[in-house]
Amino acid sequence: MKIDSGTTAWMLAATALVLLMTPGLAFFYGGMTRAKSVLNMMMMSFGAIITVTIAWVLFGHSLAFTDNPSSAINNVVGGFDALGLQSLVDTATKDDGTGMPSLVFSAFQLTFAIITVALISGAIADRAKFGAWILFSILWATIVYFPIAHWVWGTGWLNTMGIEDFAGGTVVHINAGAAGLALCLVLGKRAGWRKEPMRPHNLPFVLLGAGLLWFGWFGFNAGSELAVDGTAGLAFMNTQIATAVAAGAWLVVEKLRDGHATSLGVASGAVAGLVAITPACGFVDPWAAMLIGLLAGVLCAYAVGLKYKLGFDDSLDVVGVHLVGGVIGAVSLGFLAAYPFLDQQSKGLFYGGGFGQLGLQVLGPVAVGGYSFVITWVLGKIIDKTMGFRISTEDERTGIDVTAHAETGYDLGTVYASGVTSPNGPTAPAAKKVDA
Repeated sequence: MKIDSGTTAWMLAATALVLLMTPGLAFFYGGMTRAKSVLNMMMMSFGAIITVTIAWVLFGHSLAFTDNPSSAINNVVGGFDALGLQSLVDTATKDDGTGMPSLVFSAFQLTFAIITVALISGAIADRAKFGAWILFSILWATIVYFPIAHWVWGTGWLNTMGIEDFAGGTVVHINAGAAGLALCLVLGKRAGWRKEPMRPHNLPFVLLGAGLLWFGWFGFNAGSELAVDGTAGLAFMNTQIATAVAAGAWLVVEKLRDGHATSLGVASGAVAGLVAITPACGFVDPWAAMLIGLLAGVLCAYAVGLKYKLGFDDSLDVVGVHLVGGVIGAVSLGFLAAYPFLDQQSKGLFYGGGFGQLGLQVLGPVAVGGYSFVITWVLGKIIDKTMGFRISTEDERTGIDVTAHAETGYDLGTVYASGVTSPNGPTAPAAKKVDA
């Protein structure tokens, strides 16, 4: 097995960066919830690391990234040549010594699958049974994520047609955003939504999480080139540009609309920029990255308010940031793509590429978003009708950290439950009171 040591070293680092994004997401989401839900919110992200890793090793990589040319369903899902990953041991992604170990590529792609599942959890904060979430994460990764990764990045039908998605605008963000919308409709609104304050309980956590996401996203985007070259450098720089511009644009919107710029706004704007530049980072010029960041910062700042107008309780704005931001980035390539990679891909409309690529960049989000929404809704309904997906209203009001995990994120002196020591000592009577 001949490998390129520079590429391999970079991809090992990029893989670690992307894996760090999921704990970063846990802090980002955890800080945005109420104090009585922070541990459960973070546990949902860590739970995704466990379940998706197991599914990926057993069959996920095989379904997403192996071919089955003789099968009529190869356009939809891959084959079974890499079950258990045993066939990847001591193999490389290229035979000429310019690639990396196949297991490094697999580990890199695994981290994408993990964070996509974790992203969905923000839409159903405070109210989902942890066991139901664990089951859902396995089923959703299997039926939704692995096939869609094959469609776009494997030898599936969207890749064959020439869709451009450098690092996951469709596969990750539109996919997760549509799933989050479906799942929050299945579970319904939180008890007291729009009647009780549900403000973020720990904004330093939110900023820490946003910082970890921003840091890890350089591996997410630049690593998706799978090489150490000029395109990786372009993706790296465009990631920084779009993120900074989007964060600034969100703050301007807040200042003009609300009279003040907030820490939650700068964190949300940064994530919106990261989402939007993800599909485009290796295809566009730096000036275009600025435009994409500007659009994402402004449009996502307004999009997060749609849940109040349309009446769905997307707890942590998965739809407004990830679905809308992903669509902005994916569709923008139909106008702004300057460096297509594959023969079937074209430059954007502004570069003389015609309307063909634009049509494909619209088709991708519609197909991926539609499939993800429908299958997620069906999965959610099945789980809800069998084992139940939502905790009881009483448990929700008490706090899911206490009722589901018998823990609290903070020793505030007023949070008690059975098995939790009260301020009066271990012999004090149990109570259910949450001051959050």
